[in-house]
Amino acid sequence: MGEATPPFVDVCGHRLEVQTIPGAATRPTLVLLHEGLGSISTWREFPSQVAAATECPVVVYSRYGYGNSDVLEAPFGVDYMHREALEALPELLAKLGIARPILVGHSDGASIALIYAAARDAVRGLVALAPHVFVEDLSVKSIAEAKIAFETTDLPEKLGRHHADPRKTFYRWNDIWLHPDFRRWNIEPFLPQITCPVLAIQGYDDEYGTMAQLDAVAVQVAGPCEVVGLADCGHRLHRDQPEKTVEAIARFVHRIADR
Repeated sequence: MGEATPPFVDVCGHRLEVQTIPGAATRPTLVLLHEGLGSISTWREFPSQVAAATECPVVVYSRYGYGNSDVLEAPFGVDYMHREALEALPELLAKLGIARPILVGHSDGASIALIYAAARDAVRGLVALAPHVFVEDLSVKSIAEAKIAFETTDLPEKLGRHHADPRKTFYRWNDIWLHPDFRRWNIEPFLPQITCPVLAIQGYDDEYGTMAQLDAVAVQVAGPCEVVGLADCGHRLHRDQPEKTVEAIARFVHRIADR
């Protein structure tokens, strides 16, 4: 594997940081989409681990408002994940020359990946790590607790290690998830339009969602779907159970790439 490179790419009028880890030219490209408070740096060594296990090129980026990408100025709307999936992600992939990727999304990133795969017949496979397809009481409760933690602990300092403006990054995400209108957010109508192979993974101790999310994905997607539940694992699977998460992704990717 070569060294990772971190360029910036202009997407929808905003500068986004993008990191590419080279892999075999004959292998599909994996595109990683981070969680609601994630960025390139919050993935830590996970992209390199996935690249090594799959022999695939891996692209990871920070969405607008995250990491070292441009700071988000306007508040999120209820449709912010739809806009990312239908506007920003297609433009980013086009500018990077990536056709038929395997998407690997975590949390919000998994939801974005599902929407994109439903709207475009250009996805070779999809890995959904702790996806949200509807809003659960557990999610809202934990996000409300995150707000208290942000205002009473050193969480702003910790987020400041990963984001250019941690306060804006946090409140843009937190405010919309706690907005009453967001309780009706639901992407289940997109699921029957997904025909590519899907791997859905969730921790049984996830504080932001239950296995009902994976059940909804497995029952409603049109393509083949494998569901993996991980014990002793919370919302951040790549930190709580990195070896099992990478192993599951590698098996899935090899099945697709080796056909």
